[in-house]
Amino acid sequence: MHHAVDAGAARELSALRAEFYRCLPRRADALFELTDAVLCTDGPVRSVAVLSLVGEHRRGHGSGDAALARGRVNINRLRTALTAVSLPRAADGRLVLAVDVTCWLRPEAHTCSQRILCHT
Repeated sequence: MHHAVDAGAARELSALRAEFYRCLPRRADALFELTDAVLCTDGPVRSVAVLSLVGEHRRGHGSGDAALARGRVNINRLRTALTAVSLPRAADGRLVLAVDVTCWLRPEAHTCSQRILCHT
């Protein structure tokens, strides 16, 4: 992808990570490492304790639970940071988006009120 090899994309990702960290007013280090672990783990996440085994999570297994219980996220600041990120584009300018195409039916799955759930 054209966007992935762009040096500006790497700077933008680095800036987004720094801004995401600033969106975490409480338990920032633990929440940040927990987020890295979620993004870097192979396969689905079954529990917070399993995330402590991922290399990006350098803390004890109890820190993830404590971060989720007592940590905070400044949602408004995070929303602003995410809207500032440019959309990934192919070399010809078309948008490149990821889509979950799993065939598992999950009728009990919760969705945002702005999103519909359509099983095909």
